[in-house]
Amino acid sequence: MTPRRTFILLALVTLGAAVLAQSRARGDRHPAPPSPSGNIVVALCDGKTTAEIPGVKEGETPTLAQARDVADRLMTAWRQRNPVARWEDVPVRVAQAEQPGGATPGEAGGMPAGPPGDVQGGHTYGAFSERDQHIWAAETDKFVREGRRVFHDAKALGSTIAVSCDMCHPDGANTHPETYPKFQVQLGRVALLRDMINWCIQNPTRGKPLPEDDPRLKAIEAYILAQRKGTPLEYGKH
Repeated sequence: MTPRRTFILLALVTLGAAVLAQSRARGDRHPAPPSPSGNIVVALCDGKTTAEIPGVKEGETPTLAQARDVADRLMTAWRQRNPVARWEDVPVRVAQAEQPGGATPGEAGGMPAGPPGDVQGGHTYGAFSERDQHIWAAETDKFVREGRRVFHDAKALGSTIAVSCDMCHPDGANTHPETYPKFQVQLGRVALLRDMINWCIQNPTRGKPLPEDDPRLKAIEAYILAQRKGTPLEYGKH
């Protein structure tokens, strides 16, 4: 390798390291470019597409209608910039526990509630009963439904601009949990699904990242995974 090429390579490596260091120093927060009018500017999760909320200044909270409008404009702009790409839509497929015999709401998977303390009759990795299976299914269903609730609720997410996850990802569309772990350009590092969830909470919704042990973060992750149930793993595809 010639001295000139070596110098260029070292310069690029140094520049890349500096950019990564700056990214890590400021965290995963990527502020959108400010508006000359002082209005709120919202950035899509691609880190490039932005849109302004007219008449709503930084520090103010948009209405739900204004949040819905800016999310729709962001998606329209993204589709115009990426005419060949397809923002993959998925049907509503929230995990649901079976309820044999026309069970009434509130019963564990269609099985009688039973006396207090009677939670599980068998051993998790050994013999277990049909009742156990229904309890597990009902608990999983409840957890996924909580994730769906938070995913669709800007306040529950901690959004400061009334934007919720579902405004750009209806029913968990185009989240591709089966592709994680992968190198995520927005973060400049290999990320897990929960890392990208937090990045989106910090940036498009302008909220605070959720701690690793926060039930909301776990529930959102469970909901997204449930929406892609049966999809083969393909790390790094997107």
